[in-house]
Parts: sequence; C-alpha cells; structure tokens
Amino acid sequence: ADAFRARFSEALQRRRPGDPREESTRLGPVARADARDQLHDQVRRSLEAGAELVCGGEPLAGPGFFYPPTLLDRVEPGMPAFDEEVFGPVAALVRVADEPAAVAAANRSAYGIGAAVFTADLSRGERLLTQDLNCGVGALNRQVLSSMDLPFGGTRQSGYGRELGLAGLREFLLTRSISLPSA
Repeated sequence: ADAFRARFSEALQRRRPGDPREESTRLGPVARADARDQLHDQVRRSLEAGAELVCGGEPLAGPGFFYPPTLLDRVEPGMPAFDEEVFGPVAALVRVADEPAAVAAANRSAYGIGAAVFTADLSRGERLLTQDLNCGVGALNRQVLSSMDLPFGGTRQSGYGRELGLAGLREFLLTRSISLPSA
C-alpha cells in the first residue's frame, strides 16, 4: 500500500489546475464556491477524524473555485471521505486486508455511482464488477467514464435512474398501456 500511495501521490501532484478552455489543462475548477467549500469541509472533517493528508488539502488562492488534487490515507468508516459522496479531486485510500474486505468496504457505502478495478487478471476484474461490487458504472483498468451512448447512474443513494444512452432517454418517457374496445 505504501508503494502505491507514493506513486499515486506523485501522479496527483503533477496534475496542475488550470483554465479548462486550455488544451494543456488536466484539472479544472470545482463548479461553484459553495461546492469547493463543502469539499474542503469534507477533507477537514476527515483529517480531524484521523485520516492522514498525503498531498493537497487546501483551496487554491486566486480566481476560480480551484481545489488541488488531494490524497487522504488511512480513511475509515465514520469519516466523511468514506461515508459521503465527495465531488472533487479528492482520493481516499482505504487500507484493507484482502479482496473480500475491499469488496465489503466498497459495498458498505450508502453510495454506489461507480467502481474501478485495476488487475492483471481480467476475468477476476470482470467478476468483481459484474457480481461483487454494487455500483451503477464499472471500469476495468481505467477510470470510470461517461459517454453519451452509454447509460450512467448509480445505485443506492447515488442518484435515481439513468442518464445518457437509450436507458437515459427512457427515463424521460412515460410508458402507458391503453386498451381500446374491439371493433
């Protein structure tokens, strides 16, 4: 876990926030000031509850609602970074003993918008995503993505229904059955 943490932290720190209209930007701002402030409050409360700050963790000065890539380690149930939906560039490392414990920790959350599994064993990753993890969107050896042609949405408290794709269109329809008298 420590080797992963070091490499992940280095990768996050290379992501410099910037103007999303510029091609070189890889991290834009949070949508609104209140969203940035809520994100920072979640980080602050997680740290107060015992999480360890690896990088980031303070709103950036200047125009825009920028928050740096932030990595929290030793996140546990009872901390906002574990128990709440975090909408911003904050990653939480939850240390577990083995794969069953990892699945149990992921499924313990009240939320389930997406899950990403990284493994050299593709059939194992597919099993985790299709049978074990309770999530609305899954990704194998990549980040969870949104695409106009694929349905997107979570499980449990991560939303209601689907958006995008044919399933998303159907969310806007009211299907009715009408019986007419025979001629």
